[in-house]
Amino acid sequence: MKLFRNIIMGMAAVIAVSCLGIEEDEKVYTAAEEILRREAYLDSLVARDYDIDTTDLGVYYVTVEEGEGEFAKSGDTLTVGYTGYFIDGRKFDSSNYYPDGEMHTDGKMTFVLENPSMLKGWDDGLKVMNKGSRVQLIVPSELAYKDMWYGNIPPYHTLIFMIELYDIKPSS
Repeated sequence: MKLFRNIIMGMAAVIAVSCLGIEEDEKVYTAAEEILRREAYLDSLVARDYDIDTTDLGVYYVTVEEGEGEFAKSGDTLTVGYTGYFIDGRKFDSSNYYPDGEMHTDGKMTFVLENPSMLKGWDDGLKVMNKGSRVQLIVPSELAYKDMWYGNIPPYHTLIFMIELYDIKPSS
């Protein structure tokens, strides 16, 4: 009887992992492991001569293309295109798709910055952008989902966002 129960529990665990969309080799990192992976990623950018800056909150960013005009501020309406990646290069999100998987026609997303707040690191990183700029944001988990699972994003994962800011409508 005990053996039968253990087999059933094992099968239930396999089914649960399958339903969550977790790859069999997906690793859940500790905070210390995340820091090591992030530092290695940043070192690889420096080795390729990328200029990395940091916001006051601790979001790392690389300006790929300079924009023009005023920088985004809380309350401004922004139109962006973005793709989100894990450090290992796997894509987890994009403005090209609605949450149900249907494709956007223009690949753009419009929203009011910090109303409501999205991710602390996303909001902070967008404030270094102006119209026409393209930036790579490197958002530590403490400014994203921390130690929690969020959809297909495991805990303690630094998130990489490639963002292009198409338009800023200042708050009135």
